[in-house]
Amino acid sequence: MVLMHTLVQACLRGVPSEVETIARDEDLAPHAAARTVARGRIVIPANPVRPHRLCAIGEGCRVRVNVNVGTSGVRCDEDLEVEKAKTALREGADTLMDLSTAGDLARIRRRILELDAPVGTVPVYEAVRRAGSAADVDADLLFNVIREHCEQGVDFLTLHCGVNLDALASLKADPRVMGVVSRGGAFHVAMMAATGEENPLYAEYDYLLEILAEHDVVASLGDGMRPGALVDAGRLAKSTEYLTLGHLAKRALAAGVQRMIEGPGHIPADQIGCNVRMLKELTDSAPLYLLGPLVTDVAPGYDHLVGAIGGVIACMNGADFLCMVSPSEHLALPEIRDIVEGTRAARIAAHVGSLSRAAARTKNREIRMAEARQALDWEKQFELALIPDEARRIHERDSGLETCSMCGDLCAVKMMREILPLPEEHLEP
Repeated sequence: MVLMHTLVQACLRGVPSEVETIARDEDLAPHAAARTVARGRIVIPANPVRPHRLCAIGEGCRVRVNVNVGTSGVRCDEDLEVEKAKTALREGADTLMDLSTAGDLARIRRRILELDAPVGTVPVYEAVRRAGSAADVDADLLFNVIREHCEQGVDFLTLHCGVNLDALASLKADPRVMGVVSRGGAFHVAMMAATGEENPLYAEYDYLLEILAEHDVVASLGDGMRPGALVDAGRLAKSTEYLTLGHLAKRALAAGVQRMIEGPGHIPADQIGCNVRMLKELTDSAPLYLLGPLVTDVAPGYDHLVGAIGGVIACMNGADFLCMVSPSEHLALPEIRDIVEGTRAARIAAHVGSLSRAAARTKNREIRMAEARQALDWEKQFELALIPDEARRIHERDSGLETCSMCGDLCAVKMMREILPLPEEHLEP
């Protein structure tokens, strides 16, 4: 049964208030935005249970940034994870994901959900903790956890529906150096290996869609077969999952469920474009959510920069949503400083990606920065900067100068300002 109160269904009948809000925020025509939501090319993660500021992801919108937080079995500090989430929002993150795997998971999630942002989770993590091992997770437990997350107010769920027996067969037929690096993907592989049965999220996909439609929660169709190393980027399992996600994306939209697609992990820079375009084509331009992509494996400690490079290329080819990669990726659980640096790098990548999408507000900001630099207006430059406090801190190391201390009295901008007048279209009225 298709429930008729989801945002997708509402957009077929008119312009819901949520769409009015995001249309103003993104400089979109409201009716056009509603049509785009109905076509599945924009998602608005907004569980009706919990009010928070809205965020649109997809076609015609600015590139958005997600930040992951969460406890682990090795380091379980609930207060620290909440502070990391607050730090991410202060640094400009648009959404949060709680990936906690230790402690009181419901309480941790409740505290993250108190923050003013869309929040996502990966329900299979909690299912594994409750069962004791991935091999012991059954369909009833997994669906019960999914329903609980929806009822608690989670806005989007990463669901590894494409990790099915076909994908596992492809993995065996074309082995990879690193096998499966997605934690959720590995859990589902372990479940199938233990039982010989299909992934319940794939086998009972229609039931899953009923739960999501009932709560108007966005399905983030997870990339459980993403390559975890560049050497594995061309292997078969990834492409098998892509095809499955294409079919599942269409079925979700037909059921009135918003969905976005995750992918594709570690990919050489020259392969990012074709992978992004393939995912967009297979899913009828569903919003695409990426971790990275990471374009080299040999820069541990700087993977936030590696991910930002891959993110820009991905956005130039149509990606919509970037997940922060921290400097501690592959090394350790992030500290507060890692969250700051990773979020800043992802925000810069998202801004550059938005420029490639002809986002008017983003380009206007660039024009105003050029004008502020020409005028040597430092306060305006700090106001327009993506990370204003850091820009101010660096400039004020040599305080009191009209110019920067790099050029000093040999400032080219100051010299040219005296020789060449500013074009009329940039003169103050």
